[in-house]
Order: sequence, then structure tokens, then C-alpha cells
Amino acid sequence: MATIGIFDSGSGGLSVYREIVKQLPQERYVYFADNAHCPYGEKTAAYIQERARAITDILLGMGADIIVVACNTATAAAISTLRAAYPDVPFIGMEPAVKPAALGTRTGVIGVLATAGTLKGSKYLNTKGRFEDDVHIVEHVGEGFVELVEKGILDGPEAESVVRASLQPLLDAGADRIVLGCTHYPFLQPVIERLAGPLVQVIDPAPAVARQTVRILAEHGIPTGDGPFSVDLYFSGEPDSLQRIFALVS
Repeated sequence: MATIGIFDSGSGGLSVYREIVKQLPQERYVYFADNAHCPYGEKTAAYIQERARAITDILLGMGADIIVVACNTATAAAISTLRAAYPDVPFIGMEPAVKPAALGTRTGVIGVLATAGTLKGSKYLNTKGRFEDDVHIVEHVGEGFVELVEKGILDGPEAESVVRASLQPLLDAGADRIVLGCTHYPFLQPVIERLAGPLVQVIDPAPAVARQTVRILAEHGIPTGDGPFSVDLYFSGEPDSLQRIFALVS
């Protein structure tokens, strides 16, 4: 049985946890929500790196065999630092699903919704650079999306108003594929899909991250599938939002 550590700035990484559990239902999970410091989107890289190392130490102390950085912003700011500081620990990060969006677009325009930190990160910029000669990529920060999810406001007039403000510029540019570049955003996916309409596909990278987790565990010879499922939740702030979102994915 593997112990899989997962962390995010808050509850958003539970969208990734949900997909990993589908692939690996008989493992032990330790999830850390750094919700006292959420959101990460406007924090400095140095600040996020410090938090990422502190959380990694906690997860390793809990026996984690592998750590999933279930946060696009933390991946962009800190995963290289983590891999250098903990060379024996396998880390898995997030990457906006630009490739499948670029390969699937009919209009030649894809939209990316992400945090400011992700859009400025080298991981995203490198991925974008591989495809921007073939498709037009339009971007927008999901203003207020993280805050909605942390408050548990996943539908209704307020959610629609906040989502529409960031989504509409992508639709106006002709995007027919919308990439979700923050792990909080899939919890708003029903609203995004409803506002975008049936001709627009919304792409969540979490299933691909789950498949990568399975591959990396196998590559490192970490046994899986032979233990009872368990999950421990930890948080640096208030538990309410985490427990509310966890109930949705359990």
C-alpha cells in the first residue's frame, strides 16, 4: 500500500485527489490544505517555495511515498526547488492541458483560465510556446474563482456572475476549448460549461495527473493496491471549507 501525499493552497487539490482515488482506490492518502495562506496566486515565488517545503516536511513526516503538488501555482513556483531539495522523493505537479486543447480545437482558438502565478510560470510558458504557432491562445485570470470555492459557493447567481466576468473574454475571442489551469476551478466546471454552451469543451487536467501518479509509483517500485483505503485531512486554517468540499468528492 502506498501513502500518497497531496497538497494545495486550499480545497482545490481535492479535485485531483478525487481522480487519483478512482485510479488507486486501495491506498492511504494524506491531504494538506494550506488554507491559512490561500490563495497562492498573487504570492511571491519565494513565499510559495517556503510554504511548499514546510508542507513537504509534514507530508514526509506522515510517511508519504510520493507527493502530488495539486496546485498549478505551487507547481510553477516550487516544484523544481522541491525536486532539488528532496532528490529521493517523487513529485508530481500540475500542467495546464494546453496540448489536448490545441489538438482538439475547431476554431483554432483555445482559452486558458488560471491564476496570475500560473500564467507567469515557466512551466506554463514553455508549454504555451510549443503550441502558440499553431493555435491562438487567449488567457484570463479566474478572478474570484478560488475564493468562491473556498467559501463553498459552487453555483447560483454569485458564482455565475464571477465566472462570466472571466470566461466571457475567452468566448468573445472565439475559444472552443477552455483549459482549467487551477485545481480549484473544476469545482466550478458545471457553471463554466453552462455559461460556455454545448459547443465549448472544458478540459480538467486532473485525470491525466492521476494516470501519471500511477505510472510514477510503478516506476519507483512502490507497491499499490494491497491495503485498505484511508485518508487523513490536515489544514493550516479553518476546517469548514475543506470539510465541505471533501464531502462532495467522497
